[in-house]
Amino acid sequence: MLQAQPVSDLLEIRHLSKHFPVKGGLLRHTIGQLKAVDDVSLSIGCGRTFGLVGESGCGKSTLGRSILRLHEPTSGRVLLDGRDITALDRRQLIDSRRDMQIIFQDPYASLSPRRTIRQTLLEPLETHAIGTAASRLARVMELLDIVGLNSNVLHRYPHEFSGGQRQRIGIARALALEPKFIVADEAVSALDVSVQSQVLNLIAMLQRELGIAFLFISHDLAVVQHVSDEVGVMYLGRLVETASSHALYSTPRHPYTRALLSAIPVPDPKTRTQRIILQGDVPSPLDPPGGCSFRTRCPEAMPRCATSAPPWVDLSNNGEQHRVCCHLYT
Repeated sequence: MLQAQPVSDLLEIRHLSKHFPVKGGLLRHTIGQLKAVDDVSLSIGCGRTFGLVGESGCGKSTLGRSILRLHEPTSGRVLLDGRDITALDRRQLIDSRRDMQIIFQDPYASLSPRRTIRQTLLEPLETHAIGTAASRLARVMELLDIVGLNSNVLHRYPHEFSGGQRQRIGIARALALEPKFIVADEAVSALDVSVQSQVLNLIAMLQRELGIAFLFISHDLAVVQHVSDEVGVMYLGRLVETASSHALYSTPRHPYTRALLSAIPVPDPKTRTQRIILQGDVPSPLDPPGGCSFRTRCPEAMPRCATSAPPWVDLSNNGEQHRVCCHLYT
C-alpha cells in the first residue's frame, strides 16, 4: 500500500469563497450575491494559532464556519491534514467532525438549556460511538478536570453557571473528540476581563499539551497578539495582510492594519498615540468597490486603486512571514 505523503500544514484554505443569495421582488428571485467571504487563502501548522481580526461584519465568523462546512462554501477548497473537506459526502463529513470542532462566541446560547452538563459532554462521544458507557463517563470526568471544573457539576444545567464556566464547558465539549483543529469564534468576547484571561490561559495550556491548531477569531487586537503565532487582517470578505504576530504588530504595512492597531488602548496615561481615523462607512458586500475594496476609506489611496485590484506582495524579512495586498508596495 502506498504511504500518504506528509503535509507541512495541518490546514490549508485555497481560494475559499462564501456568497449568500439575496432574494427580492414578488416571486423572491435572486437579485444579487452578498460576498461574505471572497477568495481567501491561508494555512495553519500543527499546534499553531492563526489570529483573524477585522471590523464587525467583515466575514471572520463566516470564514470559520465555512471551513467547518457549517456554511457550505460557494467555491474553493479546505484541506485538513491533506484531506479535502469540501469534497466529502454527508457520512464522511460526520466522521471528519472528530478532527475539527468549534468554540462558539456566546456561552449562553451555545449550550442546550434542556440538557445537563453530563448529557452535553456525552453527546459527541455517543454520536461517534466512542468506547463503552463507563469509558465515556470517565472521559467526561477527565474533560471537566482539564477545564478546571469539579465533577459535582455533572447534573447541573447551563443556567446554573457563570459565563466563564459556560465557556469552559463549551471548550470541554470541543475537546471531547480529541480534535486536531478548533475554530475559536470570539471565544472570550462575551466574558468579563478577569474571566477572559482565565479562558485564554486555558486555551494556551491545552495547545501546548495537546498540540491543537486554532483559528482564533476576534475583534480584540490585544487578545489576538497575546495568543497568536500568525495574524490575518480581513476587510470586506478578503484578507488584506498576513504576517507573524511580531511582524504585524511591530511593522504593520497595510493602511487598514495601521488604522486598527492605532485604536488599541495603551494602559499608560503618559503615553500619547496618534489615532488614524478612517472616513466614511464600510461599503456594502452586496456591491463592493471596484479595484481595491478599501480605497473608499484609505488615506493613501491612489488613482490606480480604483482601476485594478492590488496583488499580494511578499515582504518577509529575517525569517518572519509577511504578505500584504496593497498597491503601495508594487
